[in-house]
Amino acid sequence: MPVDILKETPSQTAGPYLHIGMLPAQAGLKIRTQEKMNVLTAAGVPGEKIRIEGVVYDGAGLPIRDAQIEIWQADSAGVYNAPGFLGWGRAGSDFTTAEYFFETIKPGVTLYHDGRKQAPHISVLVFARGINVHLHTRLYFEEEAEANAADPVINAVELKPHRQTLIAKRVKPGVYRFDIYVQGDKETVFFDM
Repeated sequence: MPVDILKETPSQTAGPYLHIGMLPAQAGLKIRTQEKMNVLTAAGVPGEKIRIEGVVYDGAGLPIRDAQIEIWQADSAGVYNAPGFLGWGRAGSDFTTAEYFFETIKPGVTLYHDGRKQAPHISVLVFARGINVHLHTRLYFEEEAEANAADPVINAVELKPHRQTLIAKRVKPGVYRFDIYVQGDKETVFFDM
């Protein structure tokens, strides 16, 4: 069949069974090695150890108790996929509290594709029932105000008040709060990747 007449397969929402394939331990399955995919740190990994906590909210402001969050980040020196630190993790919202968390290290400065410095940040993907294509956002750190002000990605967000949706708040030493709103007045900025 000629390729020019083939149609794209329609997208489907993640559905309520997302965890069975991507977080089997959270779904109660013991079919493969049960890793803590939300713990990126290990002994000997240099850098400031941090914890990121949050909740994913729907358009009505209600917590999404079956969301899945993935992160991708550089190490403390700004290197992706560094020896001893993969820089990738996955967490599910707790089915009762809707909280998610990651234990990782604070990333270092990385370079944008044109060579400009990017503020320390973590790329965040959100998967949930009712979302056809995962949502892509970024997490920046509130104490990095000067670096954030110069970051090329934050500056691409035209409405300055919306930039604040990308900033994780330090709630105590080593712990950051990053709530994600998929719709509504507090909607987090998402990027078309």
